[in-house]
Amino acid sequence: MVVMACEFGIELSRDLARVLLPPPAERWFHTAGVAARARQLASAVDQEDRDLLVAAAWLHDIGYADQVRDTGFHPLDGARYLDRLGLPKRLTSLVAHHSGARFVAEARGLGAAMADFPVEVSLVSDALTYADQTVGPHGRPYSVDKRMAEMLGRHGPDSPQARAHRARAPYLRGVASRMENVLRLVTVGDQ
Repeated sequence: MVVMACEFGIELSRDLARVLLPPPAERWFHTAGVAARARQLASAVDQEDRDLLVAAAWLHDIGYADQVRDTGFHPLDGARYLDRLGLPKRLTSLVAHHSGARFVAEARGLGAAMADFPVEVSLVSDALTYADQTVGPHGRPYSVDKRMAEMLGRHGPDSPQARAHRARAPYLRGVASRMENVLRLVTVGDQ
């Protein structure tokens, strides 16, 4: 699939995710749920960033796809794949660092490899992480704590995710707190 970066938007992101993570796989349901959640959150970010947020949500887990997998660390593998397609660095970086991936990358010994993708500290990054962390494996709403427990159960107590949890959990809870505050302000502003 040859894609021009300037033409890449929500629809192409969804289509690429559908090709790489086809339904009815559990990963597809999660991805579609995260994209739907990102659409709900989009009003909290600047107008010019809304499509970027939703596109990143569709693409955040493509690194799990067999044809994309390289290191076995899905945020990095997905970002590298998108980078090879020539997609914008901001999009690839959001995919690389979604949900505090840098903490797990360090635990896996991949911190240096992640340096190719700048960490974005922004409302868009927070919204993507919040969307991912508030949608469970089957696309249903989850609390951040339930999602962390699910992840730890899925990966196991000796996993890099478990080793990174002490540093990552406060980050994820901080993102949730920031986003919930922003959402309260957006809701008040809409009244």
